[in-house]
Amino acid sequence: MLAFDLGCISYNEAFELQCKAQILVQSGHEDIVFFLEHTPTVSIGKHFGKENVPPRLSEEWQGELAIVHSTRGGNITCHFPGQLVVYPIINLRDRKGGLRQYVHDLEETAIAVLGHFGICAQRRAGFPGVWVGMKKIASLGLAVNRHITMHGIALNVDRNLSLFNVVSPCGLNVEATSIALQLQENIPDLGAVKAVFWNKFRKFFDNAEGSTERFFLSKQDFLHMLDKKDN
Repeated sequence: MLAFDLGCISYNEAFELQCKAQILVQSGHEDIVFFLEHTPTVSIGKHFGKENVPPRLSEEWQGELAIVHSTRGGNITCHFPGQLVVYPIINLRDRKGGLRQYVHDLEETAIAVLGHFGICAQRRAGFPGVWVGMKKIASLGLAVNRHITMHGIALNVDRNLSLFNVVSPCGLNVEATSIALQLQENIPDLGAVKAVFWNKFRKFFDNAEGSTERFFLSKQDFLHMLDKKDN
C-alpha cells in the first residue's frame, strides 16, 4: 500500500488522479491512498444534494468557491483548506466483509485518530460519518467500480468551518465541529493529524499493527509512477 500527499488541490484535479489510480489498482497494482486538502468546494452527491445548494452561493463567494457534481454517494458536503481529506483506492476483492466492512473500518480509523488526540467520537445509527455528540466531525462519501473504491472521508481539523454556515453537512440540520474546536488548546497541525491517520489506517487496512511509519510520497512521485507505467 502506497500513500501520497497531494497537498492542497482542486476537487476536479483530485478526481482525475483518483481515476488514474483506480485503473492502476484494477490492473493489479497495490492499493493507493491519497491524503490532501481541497480548495474551497461544495460537493454534490451522485443522486442527492443539489436541492440543498443555496441560491447564488458561488456569487456570494466571489468566484472563490467551486460547486461540483461528484460521482460519490451521499448528499452535499464542503471541502476547504484545514480539512484532511483521505481517498483510499482499495481493492475490496482482497478484503473480507465487502463494502459494509470497508465503511466500518474507515469510520473506525477516524474514531481512533480522534481518540489519539483525546476526542471521544462515535457513529450515529442511520447517519454515515463520525460524530462528537450531535456534531459532525467527519463526512463519508464513496464510490466503487469493479471492486475498487474511490472518494473517502473528510475530517475537519482547523477551526474555520465558515462554509458550513451556508451548507449544512449532508443536507441535515446539524452543526459541524473540528479537532481545533473540540480541543481549544494544544491543537495538532494538519501534518500531525495526517501522520496519525496514516498509522491508524494501516492497522485497519494493511495489517500494520504498531506501525510508526510516517512516510508519504508526493504528487510528483505519483505522476512519475504513471509515466513509467505508460512507457
